Amino acid sequence: MKRTRLFSELLCLLLCIAIALSLSACGEGRMVQKQISAMDTVMTLTSYGKNAEAGVEAAASTIKAMASMLDPELPTSTTYAINHSNGSNVVVSAQVAKMLSTAKTVYDHGEGALDLSLYPAIKLWGFVNERYYVPTYEELSAVLKRKAFDQMILTSYPATGSYSVSFPAGTEISFASVGKGCAAENAVSAMRQAGVESGIVSLGGNVQTLGLKPDGSNWTVAIQDPNRTDSWVGTVSVGETAVVTSGSYQRWFISDTNTYHHILNPLTASPVSNGLLSVTIICEDGTMADALSTAMFVLGESRALNYWRAYGGFEMIMINKSNQIICTKGLIDTFSRSDRSEEYTLKFSE
Repeated sequence: MKRTRLFSELLCLLLCIAIALSLSACGEGRMVQKQISAMDTVMTLTSYGKNAEAGVEAAASTIKAMASMLDPELPTSTTYAINHSNGSNVVVSAQVAKMLSTAKTVYDHGEGALDLSLYPAIKLWGFVNERYYVPTYEELSAVLKRKAFDQMILTSYPATGSYSVSFPAGTEISFASVGKGCAAENAVSAMRQAGVESGIVSLGGNVQTLGLKPDGSNWTVAIQDPNRTDSWVGTVSVGETAVVTSGSYQRWFISDTNTYHHILNPLTASPVSNGLLSVTIICEDGTMADALSTAMFVLGESRALNYWRAYGGFEMIMINKSNQIICTKGLIDTFSRSDRSEEYTLKFSE
């Protein structure tokens, strides 16, 4: 078996921010950068301006608080409370309610492609504790019976501004497919509240920007090459938005010469196999971008494009095993190929 998660995530982080940082104007404002480790990911937080230090500290505190709140194995976390509620209502924060609501929207629109109640299957495969294991058909069938995301009841109490959620007894959820996106979104909000007008947070495959670069130009975010993870296939030029990538190269293991990655098909509880290697979503809402990156990967190229055509609100870059880079048409003027991507064919879809 082979474990490359930490290396892959760190390298992805560096690729995502290296160009953005190198292009920022040196003398146009103080830069403060901080690295933290949370949610099994090395994260880099960067702020500019006179309030830069307060900004990165506020962002770091926000991320650490969310990591503690969302850890399904931490007895004091909200996720643990939900998973051990035995069907009872659990009071949750507005952040958790947003993640649940966003995931449910994508679940409904995407034919169940994003299912937070797959956590028992994720544990079974060993992606939680890195004790990797290839389950039997019978074991997979058993965990599939515990899926119940479609039976979630999320209740809002406008008078108090609070929320509660309930699932059938025995359901276990994970926020892995939306948590980093929401954390990045809230980290940027914390920077803004601290008086920062320009900044960028990179949480593994999740990048979220605040404002524009100090010189007023767009940020440049690299899209990692899934076949050569020490390189990138191109860059996107963006303003204030989220850029989130899900890929089969990010977390995987080998058993008996077969490779198994961490993105599971909710219909089979097994790794997705549809020809895609990575999906990148560009969307202003970081939580939605995170949810969509997983769901579009599960749907596959054709159905992902149909989803984009039907619902919109985001742009997308897909890379497949046929060495094709498929971009949605809104990226025609903002996606630039790398000179290291000669083996790839680029096409734009309408």
